[in-house]
Formats: sequence, C-alpha cells, structure tokens
Amino acid sequence: MEFVTQRAQEFSMPGLLVGLVAIPTMYFLAKRKIAIAEKIGSRALRADAVESITCGWLSFMVVIGLVAQYLTGAWWIDSVTSLGIVWFLVKEGREAWAAEECCDTCH
Repeated sequence: MEFVTQRAQEFSMPGLLVGLVAIPTMYFLAKRKIAIAEKIGSRALRADAVESITCGWLSFMVVIGLVAQYLTGAWWIDSVTSLGIVWFLVKEGREAWAAEECCDTCH
C-alpha cells in the first residue's frame, strides 16, 4: 500500500543490524549443512542448506534496501526491494524444481 500512498516505512537501525548479522551467519550455516548433507547423503539437509542460502540473499536485499533508503530517503525504495525479493524467490523456486526433476529422473 505504501506505493499508492507514497509513504515509506521508517529506517530501522536494528533491522539493518539483524540483516548484516544474518548474511555471514546464513553463509556459514549453509556451508556446514551442505558438507554434512554430502557426508550422510541427506537430500533433506541439502534442501535446508538451500533455504539458508536463500535467507542470506534475502538478508542482503534487505540491507541494500535499508542502506539505500537511509542514504536517499526515497519513499519507493522499500517497494523496489520487495520486487527484487520476489524476482529472487521465483528464480530460486524454478531452479529448485529443475533440480528436483533432474534428481527424480536420475534415480
């Protein structure tokens, strides 16, 4: 609704800090989950690792949006960031489906 009313959410320093902490945390978790998944052959843990990667990228998008909003004060930054997140989620979903189809035909 903010796009219609041309009013933005207020900048959040705690939100920025959480986003900044989440990026390396999710990267570390994803790497560890992938390593363990490969050792034990767990597709479920590998899928969970991909979710951690996605969370890291989403945190990155949030940080970009918050910094841009802070620097410019533009009311529409949050809406553009949201569209970027949607694009990323659709891309990741398609890749996951393609990988699932590949794995189903291989076994």
